[in-house]
Amino acid sequence: MPTDPIDQRSSIVRMRTDVDALCARGSRPVGSVGHDAARRHLTSRYAEMGLTPYGEGFELPYVMTGQRFTNLVALATGNGAPDAPPVLIAAHYDTVPGSPGADDNAAAVAIALEVAARLRERPAARPAVIAQFDAEEPPSFHTPAMGSTYFHAHQATAPIHAAIVLDLVGHAVPVPGIEDVIFVTGMESDPELERTIRALPDDMGVRIVTALNRYVGDMSDHHTFRLGRVPYLFLTCGRWPHYHAASDLPDALDWRKIAATADLVEVVVRDVAERSLAGPWEGYDTTATDATTMRAALEPLLERLGVRVETRHDIDRVAAALLHQFRL
Repeated sequence: MPTDPIDQRSSIVRMRTDVDALCARGSRPVGSVGHDAARRHLTSRYAEMGLTPYGEGFELPYVMTGQRFTNLVALATGNGAPDAPPVLIAAHYDTVPGSPGADDNAAAVAIALEVAARLRERPAARPAVIAQFDAEEPPSFHTPAMGSTYFHAHQATAPIHAAIVLDLVGHAVPVPGIEDVIFVTGMESDPELERTIRALPDDMGVRIVTALNRYVGDMSDHHTFRLGRVPYLFLTCGRWPHYHAASDLPDALDWRKIAATADLVEVVVRDVAERSLAGPWEGYDTTATDATTMRAALEPLLERLGVRVETRHDIDRVAAALLHQFRL
């Protein structure tokens, strides 16, 4: 359930502190001063929260094409079998050059830390891996050097139960009437994930719109998990005017939405941890849930489009309009 107002204010203070720290040195491209400072801050936060190193330490370094990268990975133990496949909560911590990356992707990193702290205090039904991946941004995007890809191929020590991936989740959607919306793809990767979405409380503080991942493609770290047929959910608010810009600063973020998203991720992780994800992989139709979430969350947009969302064709039309809006 959502946190009460006092707890939400405290949550915002904690996450704002992390976002400010990550953005303090400017941009965080691999090998930069800002990147090194972010790595030190995050490993310090892992230790401060009492998380367990995933490997020999929180830092999992690797070298590709002569360059050194570092994934930052920790473990929050669960209250069930210690060897149960864990839920992965993932966000990337690098940025493009020239952008401080408050939304891309410091807000997501801060949300992952906040949820990790809550899982440390009150464990979920299975362990949770907290991963801040390196090298998501170009020129490493969708290459073997991409942090999530390297982790999945070479550093993961056991199968992943499900991957919850966050990217661009810190801003109000720049469309009048749907500012509080967050988009979720990947529900089609396992039928139980649809049940997780349908079980969400109505008062989460953000409105969910589910859609097939194929509408936007693998635009973040869920790429490697989808290719590996690991059940996944990808959460995003899409692009906005500050995307990859010098103006992507903490003051531009929607902090109430960030706090609500942290609550959402916690609820999702706890629910997914209790489910048996046995497939079939992309083997069923999510039209009913996609249509329901679109009708509930996108009413102002649907009225402007003159669309009554019932069928997959209707959903395709709305998705095309949103993709045009976000220039994807």
